[in-house]
Amino acid sequence: MKWFAAVSVLLLLALVFQAGLLAYVVYAVAGILVTSRFLSRAWAEGAEAERECNRLTANVGDKVAVVIRLRNRTRLPIPWLLVEDLFPRHAFLPPPPRLRVEGRRLQLAWLKAHATRTLTYQFTCNQRGYFQIGPLVLETGDLFGLHRRFRVLTEPHFVLVYPEVVPLEGFDIGSRRPIGEVRMSYRLYEDPTRIAGVRCYQPGDPLNRIHWRATARTGTLHSKLYEPSTIAGATIVLDFHQDGYPAEGGIYRSELAITAAASVTHALYEMNQQVGLVTNGRDAADRIRQEGWDYDIRSRQAARRTAGMRESSDRLQPVIVPTQRGAEQRMRILETLARVELTDGLDLVQLVRETAPRIPRDATVLVILPRVTAETAVALGNLRRSGFAVSAILNIFEEHYFAEAAGRLAAEGVDAFQLKDRPGIASICRRYVMV
Repeated sequence: MKWFAAVSVLLLLALVFQAGLLAYVVYAVAGILVTSRFLSRAWAEGAEAERECNRLTANVGDKVAVVIRLRNRTRLPIPWLLVEDLFPRHAFLPPPPRLRVEGRRLQLAWLKAHATRTLTYQFTCNQRGYFQIGPLVLETGDLFGLHRRFRVLTEPHFVLVYPEVVPLEGFDIGSRRPIGEVRMSYRLYEDPTRIAGVRCYQPGDPLNRIHWRATARTGTLHSKLYEPSTIAGATIVLDFHQDGYPAEGGIYRSELAITAAASVTHALYEMNQQVGLVTNGRDAADRIRQEGWDYDIRSRQAARRTAGMRESSDRLQPVIVPTQRGAEQRMRILETLARVELTDGLDLVQLVRETAPRIPRDATVLVILPRVTAETAVALGNLRRSGFAVSAILNIFEEHYFAEAAGRLAAEGVDAFQLKDRPGIASICRRYVMV
């Protein structure tokens, strides 16, 4: 309260020196300050708003309309309001922006007593993601500029933009052919040369399934259990550590990996095969649930900093969608792929070590990664030697870099396929699925 101290000192001096004019000026200034402070507080607290979005989920290329209604719930007119609907910084990077806004998110308005004003704008979704729309931040103050107030008028909305799905050229949707050639843990195609165990006889079991030794030993009929020799579906392991995606071209390569994962997911769903997802990326929705966002606003700059989505997280927890089949499973994976962000948490070696016990052996482990180090190759080789069918899609453009990385994987018995660019997604998926 510096102004209060200054006014008190001036008033004391006016009384001591009996300066009537100075005392009058001090009284007038004090009255203006008190009135301005009261009015700015009343205007800030008297304004309220609500936001409506016509959709909270969208596909790439869709437009989302936003309607904001400002209301003055007091009897006093509000001479000026500066309102801004905040967007996360990454929504406008890189060119072209992930979200292209049409209209004005930042507007100056005034409201009569009990009046309502409507503000509208829309944005086009150019890229997948999980975007925070808002909160709506207000700034107002007295006409002299002596006091300013800042408020958060609305909570944010969150818009989910699904990743693109590239159609697979030459892919037979009606095929039921399983992917890979390793044993799995549930019956699909049984191999009578591999006995997995025995169980009690059930009516309808053929005679060639009866295990005569177990029957003679126990005195009751037992039947053989055979191991299947083929698998169906895939568990997609997506390496989304930021060290694999440098600043130059990293955004394009990371989005290419997301599109490839979404395309494989959709293809396996169309085949009615199981699919799962494991990634070391950061789930934006989970980060917001854990960390939240701050309401304590002291200035407009502070409002922009604290009300926006936080850009960092120190959590070291993998994102896992268990391998299953069905339409709901497809949507779960696409939603996860829409929200996943680059992170500096677990690297691929740590991710494989952490999640291997939770990956089923009845589905191919399909790893999408941007680079192959010696440690990565050994980790994937150990995964293959543990009984998994492992294949890798290398998100590498240059042929010589791909050859070097594929050579390291070949030494560990892991097949590698090159994902060169976006047109190559269809052919890489077809080559893998139809092999």
